[in-house]
Amino acid sequence: MEHPSKTITRADLAEAVYEQVGLSRNDSSDLVEQILDEMMAALTSGDNVKISSFGSFSVREKGERIGRNPKTGVEVPISPRKVLVFRASHVLKDRINKATKQSQEGSSDNEGDATPNADPFGTPPTDRGSF
Repeated sequence: MEHPSKTITRADLAEAVYEQVGLSRNDSSDLVEQILDEMMAALTSGDNVKISSFGSFSVREKGERIGRNPKTGVEVPISPRKVLVFRASHVLKDRINKATKQSQEGSSDNEGDATPNADPFGTPPTDRGSF
């Protein structure tokens, strides 16, 4: 049975910091904002952002090309632009595939496997801080 997807928001991230780290809600929100601002500033200036065991963000320039209107078939020039690219790390890909495999096997087989005190991103406490 598939779970309806949930979108994680800034508020969700701030709440997770509040619960896991113990900062005040205002400090947790400020921390999340500072991290996101730093990432945006780096990407805006053309730098890459790499978060170990998560993935990397980069800006790629796409050249001008000719596109086609699917309704009319008329060729239309598409101007050059920059696009944001995210490449997931192997650790994240493996974790996603493992979660997908477990959900396909059914929750009745995995009852009792939930790790207590796991963070909202699924990292068991024993995995935090290990290198």
